[in-house]
Amino acid sequence: MIKHIVMYRLKDRTRQNADALCEKFMSMQGKIEVLRHIEAGVDEVRSDRSFDVVLVCRFDSMEDMEIYKTHPVHLPVMAYVREVVEKSHSVDFIE
Repeated sequence: MIKHIVMYRLKDRTRQNADALCEKFMSMQGKIEVLRHIEAGVDEVRSDRSFDVVLVCRFDSMEDMEIYKTHPVHLPVMAYVREVVEKSHSVDFIE
């Protein structure tokens, strides 16, 4: 199992925008066959080193994660991310 974790810092760091990004991520739930699990959350601490939103996904394999990257349901979500996100960092590891 591959766990994919991405943290996002928004250009406009309001709670409303963070919630909207989480909703976009969660709109993929149940629509991409290789996406075994998805969760998204908004940072509550809001420290200087905090990011605003986190995305956690699970895939059976690296190959499935590659399929997800180009899936038609994922592409418009990524286009939205490019519009609203200033910076992101990710980690992908085997569980």
